[in-house]
Amino acid sequence: MSKKQNTSPRQTVTPEQVQEEYREGVRYKSALGTHGMYEQNRINERFYCGDQWHGVNCGDSRPLVRYNVIKRIGDYKMAVVGSEQLSVRFTAEGVPNTLDLQERVRLFRQSMSAGGQEGLSELTAAEEAQVVAGALTDYFRTTGRRLKLDMLKQRVLRNAYLSGTGVLYTYWDDSICTGLYADEARQCAIYGDIAAEVLEIEQLYVGDPTLEDLQQQPYITIAQRRPLTEVRRMAKRHGCTAWDTIPPADGEENHALLLTRFWKEWEPNGESCTVWAMQVCGNTVVRPAWKLGVRLYPLSIFRWDEKRHQAYGESEIPHLIPNQIAINRTISAQVWAVMMMGMPIMLVNGDVVNQPITNDPGQVVPVYGAGDTLQQAIRYVDPPAFSTQFDANVKGLINDTMTQAGVNSTLLGDVQPNNTSAIIAVREASLMPLHMMQNRFYTFIEETARIWSEFWLAMYGDRQLKIEQEQGVWYMPFDSKRYRRMLLGICVDVGAGQAYNEQHVLETLDGLYNHGVINAKQYLSRLPQGTVPQLDALLQELT
Repeated sequence: MSKKQNTSPRQTVTPEQVQEEYREGVRYKSALGTHGMYEQNRINERFYCGDQWHGVNCGDSRPLVRYNVIKRIGDYKMAVVGSEQLSVRFTAEGVPNTLDLQERVRLFRQSMSAGGQEGLSELTAAEEAQVVAGALTDYFRTTGRRLKLDMLKQRVLRNAYLSGTGVLYTYWDDSICTGLYADEARQCAIYGDIAAEVLEIEQLYVGDPTLEDLQQQPYITIAQRRPLTEVRRMAKRHGCTAWDTIPPADGEENHALLLTRFWKEWEPNGESCTVWAMQVCGNTVVRPAWKLGVRLYPLSIFRWDEKRHQAYGESEIPHLIPNQIAINRTISAQVWAVMMMGMPIMLVNGDVVNQPITNDPGQVVPVYGAGDTLQQAIRYVDPPAFSTQFDANVKGLINDTMTQAGVNSTLLGDVQPNNTSAIIAVREASLMPLHMMQNRFYTFIEETARIWSEFWLAMYGDRQLKIEQEQGVWYMPFDSKRYRRMLLGICVDVGAGQAYNEQHVLETLDGLYNHGVINAKQYLSRLPQGTVPQLDALLQELT
């Protein structure tokens, strides 16, 4: 945040260039598929939410039934992919990590968490690197809780199911108060930390749509609809003299379209690069080009399904819509046919019956005339014969649609849980096709962790990292300049998140305890969280 960021980039970018690149991206997306990306995504969301008779002028006389298989399929797959308990582990590459070194690092962390005053300078280079990597591992959990990472992951998954691609945008917010101070007198507060926002794929425009790797893009543009007063305030803050003339977006009165363009500038030797950014609104520069300090585009994406030579993912909803329409039409016809059989159309001879007919049970209808006139006064129209195979066809269509989409009754839990181990085995076999999607999601988490670590190493300066452990909360001194060139390895550890997992853990622990493999303290310490109230106090009583 200093003088280094105020230097001018070697690449000259004008507002007119940014606007033209944005319009080119809009034209490309509008030409994708039959309806274009924008309209297709709106259709996808309507079908997912249940508005599946949109635009069909059927009137109010017939029932318009909806059996939403699209939502059930999507909710199940999103739950499977996003329900796993994920943790990110950082390691220092090029540094040994022997058992003896791990023990020394553990003792150092234990001393720090107990209020020790040891400094990192007392450690060897290898020990210091492993201590910092372990601290970043704990700090990722702390940052994830602050940014509500679980909620962000859910939104990314939902966007990916609806549009094919979920996007998480990480940026530096210098208005965040960290609660830390740069001096012992606690007079100089430290401001600035990372923030995260989930973007719609309609907001993301890449320079080369045929490149699958986001980090290889020549440039990336983000389009955001912001309040006009906010955009003008941003422009005034960054020195724009024409801030009060920034126009609203087309068709808007109080909102403007803010375009943020990112690009990479490489060093002359081609070994390292830095990301630059620029914000424009119309032909006005809201914020001149500035250096982010990181080496990666601050964007991580998750594609629901990948396509070769395509930067954007693909949703499965467009392929389910024809089946969904057929199911809705078939069930609606079936319900209408049953209603016609139970409440057939009534024909009334108006020359014989002079009073209103309500069709209420027990209504007395006076009829004047001879006996043959009585038979001709009122009669019902017999509906056509109803096929007994109708219901079977509907169920078969629903089951086939869900089975082809990779969902069955066992996965949805429509089984009796009599044999937990057998059900888990069947579920695991049925989940095999989703493993590739899960791996793509784990890669998305890894990319997010790498971007966060880039901001930590580039923007944090000299501050303390908040470490939250079971033993308590402590702060570790951290100088980002010292570790700027540290090569971090990132591993996403996957915990168990499937159904029946807690019951399976309890059965395993019971077996180990009954056979004397573990004692009572080991048994209690490994119980699923929340199984025993005040578990920590109970464990202390056993010591």
